[in-house]
Amino acid sequence: MGARNGSSQEPGSPAARADAGRQARTRVPPASHAELPTDGRPGGVAVLTGQIPSRLPELVPIRHARMLTSPFAFYRGGAAIMAGDLARTPVSGFTAQLCGDAHLSNFGMFASPERALVFDINDFDETLPGPWEWDLKRLAASLVVAGRQNGFRRKEIRRTVVESVRAYRDAMAGFAAMSNLDVWYTRVDVALLRQRMARELGKRAGKRVDKGIAKARLRDHRHTLAKLTEVVDGERHIVDAPPLVVRVSSLVLEATADQIEDVVTGMVHSYASSLAPGYRELVRSYTFVDMARKVVGVGSVGTRCWIVLLRGRDDDDPLFLQVKEAQPSVLAAHLGPTTESNEGARVVAGQRIMQAAADAFLGWDRVAGIDGTSRDFYVRQLRDWKGAVEVERMAPEGMRLYGRLCAWTLARAHARSGDRIAIAAYLGDDDVLPQAVADFADAYADLNEHDFADFAAAVARGDLAAAEPTAVR
Repeated sequence: MGARNGSSQEPGSPAARADAGRQARTRVPPASHAELPTDGRPGGVAVLTGQIPSRLPELVPIRHARMLTSPFAFYRGGAAIMAGDLARTPVSGFTAQLCGDAHLSNFGMFASPERALVFDINDFDETLPGPWEWDLKRLAASLVVAGRQNGFRRKEIRRTVVESVRAYRDAMAGFAAMSNLDVWYTRVDVALLRQRMARELGKRAGKRVDKGIAKARLRDHRHTLAKLTEVVDGERHIVDAPPLVVRVSSLVLEATADQIEDVVTGMVHSYASSLAPGYRELVRSYTFVDMARKVVGVGSVGTRCWIVLLRGRDDDDPLFLQVKEAQPSVLAAHLGPTTESNEGARVVAGQRIMQAAADAFLGWDRVAGIDGTSRDFYVRQLRDWKGAVEVERMAPEGMRLYGRLCAWTLARAHARSGDRIAIAAYLGDDDVLPQAVADFADAYADLNEHDFADFAAAVARGDLAAAEPTAVR
């Protein structure tokens, strides 16, 4: 597979690095990436069952219910399942910092620190250095799973996957020819992306992007304040909507308001030490208002996640932080544990390496929980112009364009840490690898459907609990 810490550039001249990539094509032919070994595979239900002990038991049925809604939702929640499957596949030997969960719904829009709207990967819970092929194959398989769910024809899905892998290949070739600084500064500006979509898909597509941009820009801290809080007897607090949103005062009944404030204020000040000077002082200039546990996502449901409301100069100057538990990456069982001393630091490091513009408030800490157990967390803004594409509503031509965009973005993220010259040489300029990955993705979508059926049967038998409650608000 190559060095465990292969997130640094390989030594040697560009010619030597390219030669290493071409030699790898001989050792591990690109056509071999069509393979999907399943011998000794534990099965999806067994993997999901193994994750239950690390989750809050009262939230596990919600996770299962969300995964039960469709094969694509199941795929989203099954990163640990696919990690084990990818560990059996051929690899070229070149590594990069991985997202670890690079499916379609983990890309989106958000604000850069300079207040520009950018497009990038936006989930790094599973990040770890590893084979670049694993991220690419997870993205490719998500295109097949989503395409089938949307009722696309097999030929349309195949075209989408092949074009997306080609986009990754061509982007890596472009990055291989660029300077290190040029690669590092490259990003996707949403304003330019909007022009491209309107040009390729027509004015209606441009208008849909405009609507998405406008919606994303509304998602700031003041909008969140209006959506998640209310004022009662002159005091603002987060609205309880159990079990999806539960205030910390409702969970820790024996604690007084002053005790909770002291603990959270200490946590915020401690986390701020992981930020750059300037942002460290900015965070510490806010005062604590309220805190609640919040259920988020699909695969993350059951891990501990908190939202913290802070106040600046007055009530109209809010800051919402998301404090999310960082458990070991699902890749760690196959690649080895993180070299970071804190799983939250692992997430933050991976995000800073892969994203072109990371959240300035992104940091980490180790916090003692209600049960007295210390756990690792990472912290970021709850919402900051965050916007995502509704994959379930995409037409074939839209998914083709989106797949190419995600693949280009993934290549740029990998080029920032891996040996882009060697990887580009390995990819070559032919269609062997795109076709092989398309074969793999089609086979993996079949396997995902089989696991989904087993999962649904386990729920029906009562072996796994699944219940999605209706939130109060």
